[in-house]
Formats: sequence, C-alpha cells, structure tokens
Amino acid sequence: MLIQEKCKAGFLALLISSVLSGCSLDGDDGAPGIQGEQGEQGETGNDGEDASQGVALTVVGRAIVGGEGAAEIVQYHGDTQTIYATNGESDTISVIDIASLTGEALTSPQTATNLTNTSLTLPTEVDGVALDGLTSIAVAGDLLAVAIPADEKSENGFVLFYEGLNSATPTFVKAVEVGNLPDNVTFTPDGTKVLTANEGEPSDDYTYDPEGSVSIITVTDGVPSDTSTAVTFESFNTMQSDLEAMGMQFPNPTGRTINGVTIDTTVAMDLEPEYITTTNDTAYVTLQENNGIAVIDLDTLSVQIFGLGVKDWSEYQIDIQENSSVSFGQYDGLYGVYMPDTITMMTWKDATFLLTANEGDAREYLFDADDEDSCLAAGGLEYDDGDCLAYLDEVKVEDLEAETNSELALLQATGEADDLRVTMAMGDADGDGLYDAAYTYGARSFTIWDENGEVVFDSGDDLERITASIHKEAFNNGDDENEGDSRSENKGPEPEAITVGTLGDRTYAFVGTERMGGIFVYDVTNPYDVSFSEYVINRDLTEGLKAEDNIGDLAPESLVYVPVENSPTGEALLISGNEISGSVTVWEVVPQ
Repeated sequence: MLIQEKCKAGFLALLISSVLSGCSLDGDDGAPGIQGEQGEQGETGNDGEDASQGVALTVVGRAIVGGEGAAEIVQYHGDTQTIYATNGESDTISVIDIASLTGEALTSPQTATNLTNTSLTLPTEVDGVALDGLTSIAVAGDLLAVAIPADEKSENGFVLFYEGLNSATPTFVKAVEVGNLPDNVTFTPDGTKVLTANEGEPSDDYTYDPEGSVSIITVTDGVPSDTSTAVTFESFNTMQSDLEAMGMQFPNPTGRTINGVTIDTTVAMDLEPEYITTTNDTAYVTLQENNGIAVIDLDTLSVQIFGLGVKDWSEYQIDIQENSSVSFGQYDGLYGVYMPDTITMMTWKDATFLLTANEGDAREYLFDADDEDSCLAAGGLEYDDGDCLAYLDEVKVEDLEAETNSELALLQATGEADDLRVTMAMGDADGDGLYDAAYTYGARSFTIWDENGEVVFDSGDDLERITASIHKEAFNNGDDENEGDSRSENKGPEPEAITVGTLGDRTYAFVGTERMGGIFVYDVTNPYDVSFSEYVINRDLTEGLKAEDNIGDLAPESLVYVPVENSPTGEALLISGNEISGSVTVWEVVPQ
C-alpha cells in the first residue's frame, strides 16, 4: 500500500504549491516533486556543558471563572500583567489581574483560588448579523482581537477589536468580517496583521458545507483595517489524490443524499483550518481533520500544503484496551494519523521548526428527527432519541472489512484492537471497500517538524508510558469523571495544547493533555537532541469523582508561557486555560 510504505520509510512528505492572485488561488502549477527521505533522528538527551538542568512547576495562582466551557483560550498582556480568557459558558471574556501575584505556592492547589476576575461583555450582533459564542482571542500591544462565528451557518464570522489594554480599560472599536467559523485568531509578532483560521464546518445535516479559509486583517499604527483579505484553497480542488498520497484524508459523505441534497464536497470545502502559528512573514496552519499543514507566505499570499503521513504503532507501545489495567502492546497493521490541533514554533540555527500537539479528531454530524423512519427517509444512517446521524467517519477496528491476508486481517485475528476507534477514510487503498490496515485518530504525542514537513522528533509513547508509571490504572482518564483506563480505545491522553518558552539558555516545550489533564515539559533547545524534563498534574484522580466534585484542573485547552521579564513573581510562568473545570491556573516555572 503506497501511503503506508511511504510513511514507514521515514514519514515521507511531499509539498504542493499554489499561488494566490489577489484573494484567490491560481490553478495547478504542475505535479509535485518527491523529497528525499528523512535522515535518522539523533539520540535524545543532552550531554556536556549544554546539559539541561530541568524545571520545576508549582501552582501559584488560580481562578475559577465558571463551569464547563468557561476557560478555553487564555492570553496574557505583559504590560499590565493581566490574563484574558474566553468564557464560553457566559459568552464573555474573563479578565484576571495578576500584578500582585507572589511566588508563594497554593497549599491546596486543586481546590484553592487566590485570583478573581471581572467580565468583558461582548455584543450579540454585528450589522444585523446574530453572533454565536466566541471561539478565540489574541492580544498584542493595546489591542484585543476576539473571533466570533455567526449564529447562522451560512453567514461569515467576525473579529471584534478592543483597544485600551495598556490602561486596563478595553473598549470596543470595530468588527471586521472574516471567513466562515473563525476558530482561532492570532497576531503576527510585530502586531501588523491579524489572522484567523476559518474552519467552515458543515451544517449538522451536512447539506451545507462552506469552504475553509484563512483571513488576514492589516493593522496600521495600531488601527485595524475595516476589511480582511481571504486566503482560500480552491485551486487544490483538483489535487485531492496528490494530497492523499502524502497521508492526508478527506472524510465526507460525498455522493450521499441527505434531506434531499446530494453531497458534493470539494477539497476546499473539506479543508478545515484549525490553529495558526506565525512569523511576520509566514503563517503555519493546522488542517486537523485532514492531517496536514498549510504554509502561507504573508507577502505574496502563496500557499503550500504538506501532509503529515502516519505513525507506525508497531514501533511504539500503545494501550488500546479499556480493561482497567495498563496493557501496552505493539501492533503491526495499526497506524496513528497525527491530526494536530495546536501548533507553535521555535528557531534553531536560524531555521524554523514547528511543534504540534497530535490530538486527532473524528467527524460526527447529527440533526433532529422525529423518529427512526423519518431519519432514514432523510438519508440518515442511524437514529437515537431524536438525533439522526448524518455522517460519522469513526468505526471500531472489528467493524472494518479486511483484505485477505492483509495487515488488518492479522490485527483483527488477535482481538486486542477490536474496540479501538479508527477512521474509515484511510486504509482502503484500491477503493474496493476492503481495508489493508487500521488508522487511529491522533498520535498520542507531540512532534517537531522542519519546514519541509519532515519529522525531526516525536515523543513516541512517552505520554502514555509516563502517566501509566505514575498513575497506574488511573491513566488514560476522561476529562470530566475519574474512570481509569477509559480513553485507551479512543485517542488516549489526547495532547491538545502546546507552547514553547525560553528560560535562561534553554528552550522548553510545554504540552497539555486534554483528557488526562497533565502537563509535560521537554527540553527542545536542540530539536535534534530533545529530552523529557518534567510532568505535573493538578487533579485529584480518586476513582468515581466527577468534575462537579471540584477535583482540580480538567482539560487544559491552551497554554501561554510568560518569560521572567514579564512576570510579577520574578520567575517565568505558565498559564493554563482548563475548559471542563472552568479554571485558569498559573504555574511558576523555575530552573532546577
């Protein structure tokens, strides 16, 4: 199988380029070339005078800003030492002043709070367009940018701008229209551009599917433009097979008729930009469900896309059985599809390296139906208590029909992988409905990539093995209830958030796991010589307790590193936004 063989030979990635003319992409510039195979990864660990001394993390600040959904994305304004956090529960922005914070550790960090918040109320409509809940925020200088989708799926979203952060008095300035469903917003480092990743998800019944895009808003002398420029992916519509050859996937119900509409999904519709990291010149955008990264030149608006390939789980340990115990194994015929959510970057020897948290994500779309007959008549797949399943790309390994004598057939024969969730969009190389191998969501790791799309470092099976060693059968927990080993069959610890920060002469990556709730720290000063440094978790894992029992920080969705020079405590800080517990937590980061 071509894709599988490429990935085994070094996670081979190709590059496809397309150039924008104005605000839209031109046509195909020809077939892409094949890059050479990735070189061997160096041994991890540091030695000699460059050896890392590691870090210690201690909770020194904590605020509860609401319940579930109340603290997903956090940002930090260094001049006023203020945290801004999205509050999806109340559709506001929580504002937390930490200027008086000391380095004193909280004595009961899972339950105590020593920070308070005020709320910034957001408008409910712009120019007659009703707004949905906010999705993301970004801070630069005196400006706050807030990404908000429209309430109606057919309408574009907006970025709301506030000024006055330097005086701690954010005041609404204007709203700028962007693409459909802006899910992430960020400034370029120099503050002259604001970018949004417009996911453009389909409607619940999949009969309307807007195109994914990236919007760019220029900021001149602190004043945002009244309009945005759209970067779209239309010229990739003829390149699906080339993208698939790189290990990308395009899961959708094309060809099916749902509620009288025959689904015909293009590549541009299927691509759903998720998260952006950017220099002043280049933006890197995760295409999570498609397992790729888009690279946008912010001067020429040219676009490249590279697929991320897959990870061979015969080379690492993985727990794929929910049997209330630690049960690692290595499996031929099982591959992990990286599908990164958050992306960040670092430089080494003046070269850019990308770091991704490889969460994984399935597509599931449900619409309302009166009964099973009306659901099936509308083209739905399954009915359950008012919900009609329009589309789901997820299936259990045991439900895949295997090619005779294939890797999948051998994997199924053991029965160990029967209940593992995998995607139906990969593994059927010849399209005959029979599968050669199984491809599971996410890689249960973080990865460092070079700008060619080649793997420089992957944390392998660290996240599961470390948590299993520390928590034993309580590892691979869910994010709202303590039930050990309850996520082994479905993406495991789910690395979601990632950021990098420099402390002294060392650079560290901080990785938050959405389900387990822990934070991993790696020394990535040299991306070819990476070492694990620390693991912390602020959660009571007593079996049977639930989120409402106030068990600590649950589901870290975003992490922000605060360097020493911007910290009120005189030490570096790590800020975590924890969506399920509705908590914002401040960790002090001290070299050891």
